[in-house]
Amino acid sequence: MTRVLYLRDQAKSVKHVSFDPSGTLLSVTSHDGYIYVYSLSSEQPELIKKLVGFAGNFEPDAEASSEAVWHPDGQAFAIATPTKDVQIVSKGDWERQRIFRSGHRGDITAIAWSPNGSFLVTAGSDRSLVLWDNKIQSILKKLEDVRATVLDMAWHPVENVLSYTNNDGELYIDTDFVPLEQAPLLEKGLQPAPFIHDPLSEISGNSRRPQINGPKETIPLGRGRRGSPDSLDDILGPDGMSDGGFIEDDDGAGYAEHVNGFGKRTNGHLDELTGRNGKRHANYDVWQPQVHPPFQPGSTPWRGNRKYLCLNLTGFVWTVDQDSHHTVTVEFYDREFHRDFHFTDPFLYDKACLNDNGTLFSCPSSDRHPAMLYYRPHETWTARTDWRTELPRDENVVAMSLSESYIVVTTSANYVRVYTLYGTPIRVYRQKSSPAVTCASWRDYVLTVGNGSVASDGTIRLLYTIENVKRDEMFQCEDIVALSEGAELKSVFFSDTGDPCIYDSEGVLLVLLHWRTPGQARWVPLLDTKQLDRLADGKREETYWPVAVAQEKFHCIILKGGDQYPYFPRPLLTEFDFQLPLTSKTKVNDDDLDNEKQTLEESFVRNSVILSLLEDVVNITNASHSQRSELARRELEVDKVLLQLLAAECREGEDKGMKALEIVGLLRDKSGKMLEAAGKIAARFERDVLGDKIREMAERTLAGMHDEELM
Repeated sequence: MTRVLYLRDQAKSVKHVSFDPSGTLLSVTSHDGYIYVYSLSSEQPELIKKLVGFAGNFEPDAEASSEAVWHPDGQAFAIATPTKDVQIVSKGDWERQRIFRSGHRGDITAIAWSPNGSFLVTAGSDRSLVLWDNKIQSILKKLEDVRATVLDMAWHPVENVLSYTNNDGELYIDTDFVPLEQAPLLEKGLQPAPFIHDPLSEISGNSRRPQINGPKETIPLGRGRRGSPDSLDDILGPDGMSDGGFIEDDDGAGYAEHVNGFGKRTNGHLDELTGRNGKRHANYDVWQPQVHPPFQPGSTPWRGNRKYLCLNLTGFVWTVDQDSHHTVTVEFYDREFHRDFHFTDPFLYDKACLNDNGTLFSCPSSDRHPAMLYYRPHETWTARTDWRTELPRDENVVAMSLSESYIVVTTSANYVRVYTLYGTPIRVYRQKSSPAVTCASWRDYVLTVGNGSVASDGTIRLLYTIENVKRDEMFQCEDIVALSEGAELKSVFFSDTGDPCIYDSEGVLLVLLHWRTPGQARWVPLLDTKQLDRLADGKREETYWPVAVAQEKFHCIILKGGDQYPYFPRPLLTEFDFQLPLTSKTKVNDDDLDNEKQTLEESFVRNSVILSLLEDVVNITNASHSQRSELARRELEVDKVLLQLLAAECREGEDKGMKALEIVGLLRDKSGKMLEAAGKIAARFERDVLGDKIREMAERTLAGMHDEELM
């Protein structure tokens, strides 16, 4: 023993310790039922998950087991529950999967997987031994009245043999433990752990696939190579090189050389190849760019048998897998305007959109039906309320969105399909950037995102397009989604004022500025969640699930404990004010002048961004009176912040005069009132030279001269 590592996170004494098959994870179960999962991939073990509510709370001398027994594929572990069942827990999301029920009347004392994961055997304090079918979680064999309580079990690596010990110190070796009808399953390759839904297939589309390596028995053998006219075989004849049958491998000792189906000598006598790859021809790897996986905004992967189909400010839609069907529930935050509803879903809907007008669902294609859209309006004046439409065969929904006017669907065939709210198809076209990633819509505007070309760093660029469906007008065409290196797109949505927003894996919220002018759009950060004040002390470890941007706030769900998606029960919504990432925070105390200036500078830039968004609405669209009034109010707000920033610079002395005059030049009000207020601020702090410069600027402004001439 050369090194000892201590794990001190357990509040109670430890009962069980187990490694996963790869040896990179260590699960520790304490007597209070807590399961601690450590990562051993780094030099120091790291606690990555603390699981509660799976194992029972036992006394130190209890025979009941609470060990996390890892499945041979390493994707899940089995653990005995207080209800005398065996629960499967997935490694991908640490959620409950399939369960082995009603096998024991007493506490479970031991669990063991067969070497290939086809079978599970459990023992209980009721002196029973149960063999389970891993695939369907059914009992294949049950031994009653075992001599004593079994405490540990082990399968033979290759034979149909189970060994177990009991609390009397006896060892039993049970041959042919698996019945003859099911014994061939032991000879199969590695079988997957029993999942309700595989977490890998929900995150990246890279679901686990069975291994295909091995001998290809269906490939016919080719014709043997003919010898040349003057080959040694032709010269000596068919018996010229033979040994006349003198050497025979009659005792199986390997004297004679074996030939393969081509009549050639095998390479069994050669040493194994060493190096990076045992195959002689595989000297290099073929590089392929990794495309961005598609996603439905507001939707989560399966966790156990539940998932959220949609989460936004209107409400939420969630579904439960009942094996033969799903049950869907739609709930609203404001129940004065809408009523919750619940229905049985035989089509197995996997995506949904929700707004004040209705709810949109989609299901994938199956053997019984093609992919389908289903729209259910909340209110209607006709008897027929909902409608369904089918997509062409072998075409599935990648992402969809619901606005006040249209339904937009991007498909696996790279089509963008646009429908009215009551199912009339009005447009279909092939998306240029493919494969498609996601989409969003607001009123008549549609935003689609797809994979584009390969960037210089080898990653795939995401491209977006914005168009007005009603006017058939393109605003931005195949422009780049601005993501930092290594970041992924997490969500796309329109704000309550109709501006496109994105949220990336780095926790940054961005809004698209000047998107109504072709070629002028740019992504501007509104909030970097890693710089929130609540995270300044470094004691919180949390991420944020984006929900919406409304009322100049970022609405989200706080995720703790390393979670990537919200789960049940329904979490509460949290809102954060916009805070542009302008500088690192070096806050010393609340009265520090530098902190005040940083706050004012951030407020100025933030209000300027919002002002630019309003100016685009007023100048390009048919703006209402309230929007024009809001624009004037926002311009006044920007100038007020500049005056406060001017006062902060004046307090620092005459040395800051150049910057103070520069701030005055940023004032938007050209009537002279704000310049007059700036002159009063300079006089209050006795900055005479600055006051003279401000008066000269005011005179030139009133005379119609440009500020650039003064500077």
